[in-house]
Amino acid sequence: MADSLRKQCGKRWEALKAERSSWMPHWQEISEVLLPRAGRFLVTENNKGDKRHRAILDNSGTRALRTLAGGMMAGMTSPARPWFRLTTKNPQLDESYEVKKWLGKVTSLMQMVFNQSNVYRALQMAYEELGAFGTTAVIVLDDYDSVIHCMPLTIGEFALATDSRGNVNTIYREFRMTVAAVVEEFGYENVSRSVKRLYDKGNLDEWVTIINGIEPRLKRDHSKSDNKNMPFRSVYFEANGEKDKVLRETGFRQFPALAARWNVTGGDIYGTGPGMEALGDLRQLQQEQLYKSKGIAQQADPAVVAPADFRNQEENLVPGGILYADNVQQMQAVRAAYEVPLNLNYLLQDIQDVRQRINEAFYKDIFMMIAGTNPSARMTATEIAERHEEKMLMLGPVLERLNAEMNDRLIALTFDRMVQVGMLPPIPDELQGIELNVEFVSILAQAQRAVATNSIDRFTQNLGVLVAIKPDLADKFNADYWADSYADLLGIDPQLIVPGKEVALIREQRAQAQAQANQIAMAKEMAGVAKDLGAAQAQAPTPPMGALEGGLQSASSDQIMGQFSGW
Repeated sequence: MADSLRKQCGKRWEALKAERSSWMPHWQEISEVLLPRAGRFLVTENNKGDKRHRAILDNSGTRALRTLAGGMMAGMTSPARPWFRLTTKNPQLDESYEVKKWLGKVTSLMQMVFNQSNVYRALQMAYEELGAFGTTAVIVLDDYDSVIHCMPLTIGEFALATDSRGNVNTIYREFRMTVAAVVEEFGYENVSRSVKRLYDKGNLDEWVTIINGIEPRLKRDHSKSDNKNMPFRSVYFEANGEKDKVLRETGFRQFPALAARWNVTGGDIYGTGPGMEALGDLRQLQQEQLYKSKGIAQQADPAVVAPADFRNQEENLVPGGILYADNVQQMQAVRAAYEVPLNLNYLLQDIQDVRQRINEAFYKDIFMMIAGTNPSARMTATEIAERHEEKMLMLGPVLERLNAEMNDRLIALTFDRMVQVGMLPPIPDELQGIELNVEFVSILAQAQRAVATNSIDRFTQNLGVLVAIKPDLADKFNADYWADSYADLLGIDPQLIVPGKEVALIREQRAQAQAQANQIAMAKEMAGVAKDLGAAQAQAPTPPMGALEGGLQSASSDQIMGQFSGW
């Protein structure tokens, strides 16, 4: 007999937890020295206000992680500037004015949805988790008021699984809700008997453990599109509820989780990130700060050796205290118990070295490059740009993975939701049945592309020098393609570039106008010639009367030919 849906999901959850168990101690150790408030290593840890920063004596790592998260946020998905645009996979179709206008309007609507929802708040948390633990997850749900709503998850709260290609297609999460929230969300008739009893007694703030599993639906009716026949299913059930009862079963057309990894090794499911690389330095930094404080305390308030007569006078050994002795020799017997010739300079230098390694692990030197530039080093704007682009190459593989696993999926989910609620403007006829593409134009994406412009700049500069010597070389330069390619590399708004068809029309109109101007000029020149010829004929001498009878025709021909002899 086949297991019930509740039993199937329960077995899958236990299997995913067992697969994840080897990662939990590593994540917990990172959390202790980097983000003590992050991580759910026990389901009962939510909403606990106990002190968790005792292991952090130097917060350089936390501040470096904050810089990384802020830099990724501003560089990849900035709320203040466009960071993506919609295109097609057909360059000729992208030049159509109607297509370009429609794609620009849809992009603006999508950015408006992001600003009105909690997308950017969720992404900020996701970047922190990603930098610390190498793995992050955000669930994107439909929302009546803001079109979409994001639920950022913390490490240890969720478990993942991938398909045959290594793409995340399954997420299970364990969380707690109050009795009041469970009844409000799932309905009184769907909750377990124990939750009903708590609700009836008025214990509305008791915690209930809930498990939600989102995974591909293996058996479904493809001819139907209701919640229970969509490609992905979402099942909610109580961890301690009835064994065959679920709270809710719904579905999704697309996998709704933004499960991103900083870096993935081989066939691993979970990723590795800067926090794992810097863990040793983070531990060493805390240890050295502890040793430094101990050394300072030993020098500032050392233990002393005193005669037995001074017993019970410890309060007089503090600075400003008075000790009474019978003789001077007894006073000289009070001395430090041991000498600690600690040179703090060496320790401080090593601490600075460790801090530098931590900053480099979190790419702080990249995101704070201009702010950290030596003011005495006079660099031009070009030199600063070249250094910035060179360092951005280090983030290239990370950006590609995050765009594929998080940003591209976010845009696809939002676009699908906008289609469902009817937010899109009328689609042009040229786009009917055409697959759309996402092009990222964020600061980091442009920095990656801008590296290619250096070779183009060198080529055009050298070509300009050679054209002055050999003008024929200018024929080798395709200026129209250069303008389009250079604009794409720099992420220029396509509306600033005139399409090729319009350029051809402008040039044709310019050629026609030039031809008309040439004709007018030639007509004016011919009119001047005719006028001069008429004046010359009027000034010619009149022949004798006898000559008119026999040689009128020849005389006139000679005179006419004479008028053109000077031309």
